[in-house]
Amino acid sequence: MAEAWPEWMGRAFSEPRMEPYLDACGGDASRAGRLYWWNVEVCGALYGPLHCLELTVRNALHTVLTEHYGRADWWESAPLNAQGLRLVAKARAKCAGRRGPAPRKVRADSVVAELSFGFWAALISGGSGYDRALWVPVAHKAFPCYSGRRDSLYDALWSLVLLRNRVMHHEPVHTRHLAADHAKIYRLLGYVSPALVPEVRAMDRFPAVLHHRAATCDGSRPPRF
Repeated sequence: MAEAWPEWMGRAFSEPRMEPYLDACGGDASRAGRLYWWNVEVCGALYGPLHCLELTVRNALHTVLTEHYGRADWWESAPLNAQGLRLVAKARAKCAGRRGPAPRKVRADSVVAELSFGFWAALISGGSGYDRALWVPVAHKAFPCYSGRRDSLYDALWSLVLLRNRVMHHEPVHTRHLAADHAKIYRLLGYVSPALVPEVRAMDRFPAVLHHRAATCDGSRPPRF
């Protein structure tokens, strides 16, 4: 493996990280290097749509839960499970730690911003015990343009949480059905905020990056990000 890569590449990115790309390219180190750069490029192209989806879903759920419980720190009244309570406590502690040795009360919007995409997605999970406790009475209102089953919505949303985590942690995404992932982002975004969909599409470079995958990997188009 050591002879397959330029010294700087193995040192900068680590050979264990690069090995799956070499495997995907049948041992062709040059092509594998270009696939690696394309993976970086496509992750960058997915960042914008994923950013919009995460914030839109988070804010929609926060809004309906705030209205339902009559308080911005709705988690103090909502029937969160043990994992949900741990995540809120962790977010609150992290926010408090930023405010110095004698912090003022942590603002609810600071806690909201600290909670992960996975936390928000879990609020519509049946497995979390939230079907009757949250989805039926209130959480469904965050998706005003959706009329399907809760479990189908959750499955779609959770698959994008996993994609988002791979993108943000610099992991391979090239083995996924990225065209389907991309379409799913817009489908879910449309359930919450249809007016935002055309605005995001107008700035979205993902289709072009996906189209140029073969050319990037065969070396006829340089990767860029």
